[in-house]
Amino acid sequence: MNHARTKTCIAFEIHDHRDCQHHQLSAARKLCAQRNIRLTSRRLQVLEILLQSHQPMGAYEILACLNLAQNKQAIAPPIVYRALEFLLAEGLVHRLESKKAFISCVHPGHQSTAQFLICRDCEKVAELENLDSALLSEADNVGFAVDHSVVEITGICADCRRNVT
Repeated sequence: MNHARTKTCIAFEIHDHRDCQHHQLSAARKLCAQRNIRLTSRRLQVLEILLQSHQPMGAYEILACLNLAQNKQAIAPPIVYRALEFLLAEGLVHRLESKKAFISCVHPGHQSTAQFLICRDCEKVAELENLDSALLSEADNVGFAVDHSVVEITGICADCRRNVT
C-alpha cells in the first residue's frame, strides 16, 4: 500500500486494513519514542481497539471491548478515560464532538486541526488534511491564533449511496 494514500479518504476506499492498522501503530510507536513518552500496554490496547475499523467508538464501547478481552477483573471507566486523554494529547486519536466518540488519527501527531467526513448510514469516518487551510489563513490574517479546530461534515458515502439505488 502506498502510505501517501493516507492523506485521502482511506476509510471510503478499498484498502488492506491490516496494513493500514500496522502503519498507524508503527507511526504511533515511533512518535512516542521520539517524544520519549510511554505508550503503555493499556494505551496501546485502546489505540488498537480504535484501529479495528474506521468507525468512531464511545469510551464505554472501548471499555466493553477491553473487558471482553480481560480474563480477570473488569477494567474501570477512569482507566479508559486516562488512556484516551493521553492519546488525544499526543495526537494519536481525535474526539468527534458530534458523536461524543473517538477515532484513531490517520496522521499521528497532528493534534491542532482535524477535518472529517462522516457517513450517516455506515458511520465510517474519513480524516482529511488541509480542508480548513483557508479558514486558518483567514484567522491568521486577523491576528487570531487557532489552538484547536475540528470540522465534521456529515453525508452519505459512495458505497451507501450505491446501496440505496
